[in-house]
Amino acid sequence: MYRLVLIRHGESVWNKENRFTGWTDVDLSQKGMQEAKEAGNKMKEQGFVFKYAYTSVLKRAIKTLGILLDEMDLLWIPVEKSWRLNEKHYGTLQGLNKREMVEQYGEEQVLIWRRSYNISPPPLELNDDRHPKNDIRYQEINDECATPATEALVDTINRIIPYWENNIRTKLIENKEIIIAAHGNSLRAIVKYLKNIDDDAIVRLNIPTGIPYVFEFDDKLNLSKDYFLADEATLAKLMEEVANQGKK
Repeated sequence: MYRLVLIRHGESVWNKENRFTGWTDVDLSQKGMQEAKEAGNKMKEQGFVFKYAYTSVLKRAIKTLGILLDEMDLLWIPVEKSWRLNEKHYGTLQGLNKREMVEQYGEEQVLIWRRSYNISPPPLELNDDRHPKNDIRYQEINDECATPATEALVDTINRIIPYWENNIRTKLIENKEIIIAAHGNSLRAIVKYLKNIDDDAIVRLNIPTGIPYVFEFDDKLNLSKDYFLADEATLAKLMEEVANQGKK
């Protein structure tokens, strides 16, 4: 059996303030750090022992992974960081309050910006300080995969799935049990691919912060089952909170 654990970073300071974050490198809140610690303890109690880990290049995911691995006494394992696991880029919406955007543009438009499969928010201009071209960590991105100024979910999928097929999948086979600490939309991209969820249904998937999401595969790497490490009532409440971020 092979096991993959996906975990959305703990609550960030902009999650707390209900802001669009995207590629903005904001830190964890105190609650987010506690969520990461609790996730590590829960996985340790249930016998998870990772041999390899992945994270994005954004500090909220990096710190979440570090905290939970520390709780599991696994800080020594190899960790691979990649911008391909970054959150969906929210363009000019980054930093703006979701509820204020609802007041201005309406719930339907904000839902499209947040969850649409193929419609992206307004893009950043190249001379905007927030554009990834102006950030040293993204200088490796070449012309074959242009640095995004905004993204729809399909764009996030298109940068992640080749990375899954060419890298992560191989590491899962080699190590049997790995973990990926990333973001709501980058994880939705992976889940869509692994579960073959259609374009309309993926809009309704809400992944809460700090809750391990486990995927089990058979010896041929066919998906056997998937589940969150949380009771149904808690999980339903947390998913509803995520869904309500873009409502009045």
